[in-house]
Amino acid sequence: MHISLIAEKIFKIGNFTVTNSLLASVITSVLLITIAVVINRSLKKSPGGVQSIIEMVIDWLDDLAQSVGGKDSRTFLPLVITFFVFILTSNWLGLLPGFGSIGFNEIEEGHKVFIPLFRGATADLNTTLALALISVFSVQFYGISKNKLKYLKRFVNFESPIMFFMGLLEVVSEFAKIISFSFRLFGNVFAGEVLIAVITSLIPVLVPIPFFGLEIFVGLIQALVFAMLTLVFINIGMQIHEGEEKENINRSLAGEEVENGN
Repeated sequence: MHISLIAEKIFKIGNFTVTNSLLASVITSVLLITIAVVINRSLKKSPGGVQSIIEMVIDWLDDLAQSVGGKDSRTFLPLVITFFVFILTSNWLGLLPGFGSIGFNEIEEGHKVFIPLFRGATADLNTTLALALISVFSVQFYGISKNKLKYLKRFVNFESPIMFFMGLLEVVSEFAKIISFSFRLFGNVFAGEVLIAVITSLIPVLVPIPFFGLEIFVGLIQALVFAMLTLVFINIGMQIHEGEEKENINRSLAGEEVENGN
């Protein structure tokens, strides 16, 4: 049984290396785009069964997003839903027959090694790191879009030594989010695939079924956690200075009342 932390190379296009996880990412993207196009062309004013279910799911996600992030969440809800759908599809595709079992043999350092043709996209740290970078970049983008340059005071603030130190902590926190996002998703998905591979190699009949059910649930939870954390962080980035401005206004009003009382 061959287990590798690094995605295996399948072939090259010029100097560009195509790995088995990249193939899975392309399959996931093509599948989702195809489904989106088909659904978009079949939309009706009087929804049928499938369209009704999709609308119910979107309404549920919209209500959930607004309960967490308020009305502003509709601005970035498409991004959050994209994260959720892509990660969920990638997690579940990695559990299908053929992923990890169909491949070819190569000779590495004098030993025959099995190279799977497909590997779950989110079971590769490169994929989860890319998703984490997009998520954290989106936090900064929406924060600057809402608060303009005032948003940068979150990281660079010379009002006092304490505020300057807090700004440095915020910078470290943003980098920590990248590490947390990428390693949490990669670790859970990769560990699940290893567990299933081990159980299947030991007892291939019936016993692995509960573990597949567990991984289906874990895949759903991991996609939901990634999407919801992105939503929360974007909402915090958009609202953080709004609260400070309100506090300053309240302080100025309180000062005016004191002056008028005197």
